Amino acid sequence: MKICFVLNDVATEKNGTSTALMAEAHARGHEVYAMGVGDFNFHHDAPISINSTHVSKDTKTKSPAKFLEALQGSKAKKKKISSKDIDVLFIRNNPTEEDSRQWAEQAGVAFGRMIQQEGVLVLNDAYALSHAFIDKLYFEELPQSIKPDSIITRSKEDLLEFWEKQNKKMVLKPLEGSGGKDVFLIDENEKNVNQIIETISAQGYVIAQEFLPAVKDGDVRVLLMNGRVMEQDGKKAIIRRVAGEGEFRSNFSQGASADSSDLTDDMKRIIELTAPKLIRDGLFFVGLDIVKDKLIEINVLSPGGMERFKDIGLPKFTDVVIEAIERKVAYKEVYKGTLANRTLATMD
Repeated sequence: MKICFVLNDVATEKNGTSTALMAEAHARGHEVYAMGVGDFNFHHDAPISINSTHVSKDTKTKSPAKFLEALQGSKAKKKKISSKDIDVLFIRNNPTEEDSRQWAEQAGVAFGRMIQQEGVLVLNDAYALSHAFIDKLYFEELPQSIKPDSIITRSKEDLLEFWEKQNKKMVLKPLEGSGGKDVFLIDENEKNVNQIIETISAQGYVIAQEFLPAVKDGDVRVLLMNGRVMEQDGKKAIIRRVAGEGEFRSNFSQGASADSSDLTDDMKRIIELTAPKLIRDGLFFVGLDIVKDKLIEINVLSPGGMERFKDIGLPKFTDVVIEAIERKVAYKEVYKGTLANRTLATMD
């Protein structure tokens, strides 16, 4: 198959989950193309074209890091391809990393919708990604019983009232943030509450969440595919993220370390209540962040963490993902356009 991965920018991509998936598809003999969100071209009388970067099929790479090195190296081929000539568009860019390129935030999903209309299999479903683009708002559509208490507002008065109701202990973060950036634990000893609220509010809406004491033990990232926990060789794609000393944020970008975790009954309940919506919406590959019995975040745009699996003795899981995509391409061919992209996206 011919598969194109949408990244923020090919030249600045770092070794991570996207690289691992591209390397796996390449190793399985597929034609793998990479593009940035600025590499779409539209003309009214032709299919959308893509300024892609391509590693030739005969190039041998022994690891995702080596694949990325080849992709960003001088021998990589620059090629304009028609969207009609690819089988799959895998949207993997992270809009929250576009601090200085506001035009790039929604470009991947917007052009993804147009390419999906041309009959290309788009993962995750581009219309579902549009709906869930602010994933912390999409998160609020899930059952309240599995979420911490929260409020989303730009009103300082409402945030301070919520803080009082939470016995002066809450977590504040920008609604459209990621990676633990500008996330604050506000307790009764905080002297700069007003200043922090004003700083985050300057970025847009603010989400205040109930503080969960169990976060001291870290949170758990669970990777779902087709609404199920990914599994290989009897092991599940679950990774515990343990915050560094003196830090309550469990993001790897904030220095958290990786550890293993079992699938608990609480996690099973959260997945059981979340999965039907993900499946209905066409969200193929999703990350859930869980603290004990509460879901604290959902990542539908660029879930990661797979590059850490080897550190805790888990299988790489990349072959499981690419095999699932291969099946979807086969289903699409067999059903000759009678299945909607949203349905194909989460067919097992």
